[in-house]
Amino acid sequence: MKKVDVVGAVIYNENNEILCALRAMNMSLGGLWEFPGGKIEPGESPEETLVREIQEELGCKIEVHDFIADTTHEYPNVIVRLMTYKSKIIEGIPVPTEHERLEWLPLEKLRSLDWAPADLPTINELEKQSLK
Repeated sequence: MKKVDVVGAVIYNENNEILCALRAMNMSLGGLWEFPGGKIEPGESPEETLVREIQEELGCKIEVHDFIADTTHEYPNVIVRLMTYKSKIIEGIPVPTEHERLEWLPLEKLRSLDWAPADLPTINELEKQSLK
């Protein structure tokens, strides 16, 4: 089975809300929510990938901060390894070019959305960290 290494940005705004991205219906897992990001290209670090992918997908520049989670999820036709990082927008306003839409939500409301399974361990980790 094909394996893919991807990264996701848990982008916080000044109100401590997190950016959630709805996968377009024509994408695999269409209609599910995710943390924006993408595939790591050969020779790229996860942080470099996030900066590039967020620029491509959302048209803004981010700063990558703390590592959150490294999880692997087996979908029917691909195994996805997802590494997530806390991030902050340093330039621009996110615009959904590949996603159906974007939502800013506080951590306690993230579970109101229907998330892609690979993204759920990141939400679990964020909730654990918020209890500390």
